[in-house]
Amino acid sequence: MVATLKTSYWTATILLLICCINVTSASVDCTTVLSLISGCSNYVEFGDPEPVLGTPCCDGMANMYRVASDSVENKRSTCDCLLGFITMYNPNATAVARLPGLCGVSLGFTIDPSTACGTIP
Repeated sequence: MVATLKTSYWTATILLLICCINVTSASVDCTTVLSLISGCSNYVEFGDPEPVLGTPCCDGMANMYRVASDSVENKRSTCDCLLGFITMYNPNATAVARLPGLCGVSLGFTIDPSTACGTIP
């Protein structure tokens, strides 16, 4: 039952992000970003278990790095999507912010509600 609820939660989250966050000019969309961090859902929701290298969560973060590092536009779009996720759904923002470090990935920006994604170099 809990697994079904988690799946439903993430499915609804993805659908709402598609509808509510519009990143028009970027090649990275929020559906992609959210699907990449979906393996981190237990950690984001419950704070446990912390992700480690080789887990689906860290694999997703590594793929997010590849997508975001492709261009400044992609990096900014990835940032916008992550901050939109934090703002809309108020998950554990600290857990979301810690994901890159726990997985040994540097996205080139801080995942924090005060980050100005449009100014990322």
